[in-house]
Amino acid sequence: MSFASQAQDPPLYMPREVQQAYKNKTRWHRGTPTAFYWQNKARYNIEITAAPPSRTIQGKQEIVYFNNSPAPIQYPTFRLLLNIHKPGAARSGNKRASYLTSGVHVDSFSVNGASQTWPDPDGFVLQRVKLPQPVKPGDSVRFSFNWHYDVSVSSNREGMIDSTTFFLAYFYPRIAVNDDISGWDRSTFDDQHEFYSDFNDYTVTVKVPANFIVWGTGSLQQPETLLQPAIVNRYKQSLTSDVVIPVVTKADWQAQRVTTQNAVNAWQFTASNIPDMAFGISDHYVWEAASTIVDDATGRRASVQAAYHDTAKDFPHMARWTQHTLHTLSRNWPGIPYPYEKMTAFQGYADMEYPMMINDETCDSDTTMTKLIAWHEIAHTYMPFYMGINETRYGFMDEGWATTFEYLIGHAENPAVADSLFKMIRVAPMVQDPSAQFEVPVITPGISLTGYALTANQYTKAALAYLAAKDMMGDARFKKSLHRYMQAWNGKHPIPWDFFKLFIAPDMRSIDWFWNNWLFSFHHMDIAVKSLVKGPKGYTLTVDNVGGFAIPFDVQVVYSDGSKDSFHQTPAIWRGNERQATVGLNTNKSIVSLKLDGGIFMDSNEADNIWKAPVRK
Repeated sequence: MSFASQAQDPPLYMPREVQQAYKNKTRWHRGTPTAFYWQNKARYNIEITAAPPSRTIQGKQEIVYFNNSPAPIQYPTFRLLLNIHKPGAARSGNKRASYLTSGVHVDSFSVNGASQTWPDPDGFVLQRVKLPQPVKPGDSVRFSFNWHYDVSVSSNREGMIDSTTFFLAYFYPRIAVNDDISGWDRSTFDDQHEFYSDFNDYTVTVKVPANFIVWGTGSLQQPETLLQPAIVNRYKQSLTSDVVIPVVTKADWQAQRVTTQNAVNAWQFTASNIPDMAFGISDHYVWEAASTIVDDATGRRASVQAAYHDTAKDFPHMARWTQHTLHTLSRNWPGIPYPYEKMTAFQGYADMEYPMMINDETCDSDTTMTKLIAWHEIAHTYMPFYMGINETRYGFMDEGWATTFEYLIGHAENPAVADSLFKMIRVAPMVQDPSAQFEVPVITPGISLTGYALTANQYTKAALAYLAAKDMMGDARFKKSLHRYMQAWNGKHPIPWDFFKLFIAPDMRSIDWFWNNWLFSFHHMDIAVKSLVKGPKGYTLTVDNVGGFAIPFDVQVVYSDGSKDSFHQTPAIWRGNERQATVGLNTNKSIVSLKLDGGIFMDSNEADNIWKAPVRK
């Protein structure tokens, strides 16, 4: 592959800050990081104390922050995400009074052991701190905090599930990302847009009273000091079991034979090179677990766990569904072995992903929907956790992929059901609404969008673009390109322009024209039959692309003898002219009707997708 072969398409729009990164040689124009690429990192040691039904969480922590950038750091930015609950915070949408709290209270703060005043106790999410001395490149700085906050009664991504069941996430002061593109991430958090985090090392200790279990990100240390012997044995057995094991049942809770009976038990979890930690605590959730081999080459297993209220009708299937999902993601799409040691599905309200955890709402008897949501949230393991995506700006780089994998898992299980659900939930709301908000280019920074425009770009249009590229490139080359991208940027911060350059068409040309069509345009999905002309070797079909998107489609033909045929067209048909294409239908039979069918690429006006031969009188 040469640069000349990639230069045939007009260049993609590139923001000035991205151009500067390439000039600084931190990223290569072929889509990979260079030897000059840098990324900062921190080591978090956090201890929190929770004692439901009290909603107050006490915390103390130490952060050792390593400056790997080429410039000294004088004013680091911290993010206190739970200040989104404070009255007056800039939030997306209205919130009930039960959502509001007084936020995170920083009780003490020090830099390298020297006490320092927290700059703005009445502030919100972003806090800019002035250091006594700048942190030189290659050096580190140690921050120490004591803090507390009240868990929100109104639970979503985090908060109170019930009076003695909490989901704890985004609870600790964290250092914002400082990257080679935009510098310090000072984008606000409005509770709609998502996150951008560095890859850090964590040790988190959660102190709770006896008879509470803590489920969380990372490796649970010394479970035998926390759980009674029979429970420990079941838990350890589950780590190598293909069969789901009831680790803790309702009867175990009623008999108080679950945890050791210390006044306080300290549940410690450790994890390395991950972007975040999250925890669920309860004194009555049942616990089921099993495992599955996620790496055939090494035989490595991952634990699958489910924690839920015993009244849920769908969650009793969750451990088995999680097991199947990890197995499928590791082998099929994306086809990269699940990278972590476990995945826990916790019953809450968020339908949200965290490293090694999902917090999903029960759909009761609607097991199809519960399973689909679990597929989506677990698929997020790869983007944004395996790949350090800036979800705030480029949510299509993670939500789009999770939506794609969600569809592919379902399609492998039942194609008809997967197609129907994808069209109904993902595509139809966008296609059937002619509002301009659905035609905003996907590349638009997510932080500039809200509502349906944001959802359509990040989920539906991005997933359709990836699936269209898969159709055009073929599974083998598409997967090879995907793996090239994931291997190059695992544990790093890719941007869209890195991704674009790592996908190469079967003829070894770039597909920048395709990304420009799908991600940089104001298009929608609408194709139409223009004409059908019979010739000596068959027919020539001319198709107008009214909407502009380079979609795949089938030409479904009915012949005069009653037989049928289908001719598949990949998006490559639009390369030369995104507004019109011709299709040669080589047949000796007479066509009496045909239909253009895009499948999940739903057409906004199906009336002009049909051609019928004139009726002879």
